[in-house]
Amino acid sequence: MAPVVNSVTPNQGSSAGGTSVTITGSGFAGASAARFGGTRAAGFVLVSSTTITAISPPGTGTVNVTVTGSSGTSTQTVPFTYVNAPAPIITTLAPNTGPEAGGTVVTITGSGFTGTTQVRFGGQASSFTVVSSNQLTATAPATGSAPVLVTVTTPAGTSNPAPFCYFAATAPVVTGIAPSQGPVAGGNIATITGSGFTGATQVQFGTLASSFTVISDSQVDATAPGGSGTVPIIVVTPGGSSAGDVYYSYVAAPTIVSLNPSEGPSFGGNSVTIVGTDFTHVTGVLFGVSPAPFSIVSDTQIVATPPEGSGTVMVTVVSAGGTSSPGAPYTYL
Repeated sequence: MAPVVNSVTPNQGSSAGGTSVTITGSGFAGASAARFGGTRAAGFVLVSSTTITAISPPGTGTVNVTVTGSSGTSTQTVPFTYVNAPAPIITTLAPNTGPEAGGTVVTITGSGFTGTTQVRFGGQASSFTVVSSNQLTATAPATGSAPVLVTVTTPAGTSNPAPFCYFAATAPVVTGIAPSQGPVAGGNIATITGSGFTGATQVQFGTLASSFTVISDSQVDATAPGGSGTVPIIVVTPGGSSAGDVYYSYVAAPTIVSLNPSEGPSFGGNSVTIVGTDFTHVTGVLFGVSPAPFSIVSDTQIVATPPEGSGTVMVTVVSAGGTSSPGAPYTYL
């Protein structure tokens, strides 16, 4: 039984030839030729009994595509139209490298991308989005470690090839975060250190995603989202996810309930017991704008030594969770 041709994709191509065309149908086993009108295809690959890829030869007008096998030649009318538009041209790929696991979004710049029907990384088709006639984005598929050639196909033909290199990627490693504490409201910027951060696609504080900037392969600056408790820091790249064995703690802002005593000599030096909540992570005590020596007795008590002063000032307590608000008045005698 002679081969049957059902469709060709794309069904248009450059009059100069060179368009990669996928022919689908049946009975292709043993096929010996594909023709565009009366001209044999410039290239011919039998993919399966239902699929052939062929490179269109030069031509003009609209011609019928046929496949010839041992039992004859297809007779269906499946047109292919030659157009005079120039084939697309690739000038740059950015980036031009990516991990073997694929997933790298590549910006392809050049010309003639309108009507793009296919983007290929070597022998594999890629998902893509046409941004303009001069730019498109494509997602690199997973493949081996060898370099591949990227091509763009439109009805006018297939572009020049541009090299894209795959590399073996490993999961990122997080070794530290500074600061390792912050307010429950979030919003502070934490510097995450480690390795393998290039191409990071996500940074998580526990299960919460954060906005971030990759500074280098060993540093990411992330804005902590609002949260509570102690959570693992996870960096995600195309190579995988970090182990989640470095932690960040959310700290509630301290509050002051009372000062005892609430007044003292102008030369300072006396002891003042500050009673309140969330004092465990306190980093500073201020009498007005002046810092005071202090010791943390418990999560609810601090003993501070007032500096010199005059009048009535507000005492505030500062921690990774923020500054106590309001403060408590202290009067110098």
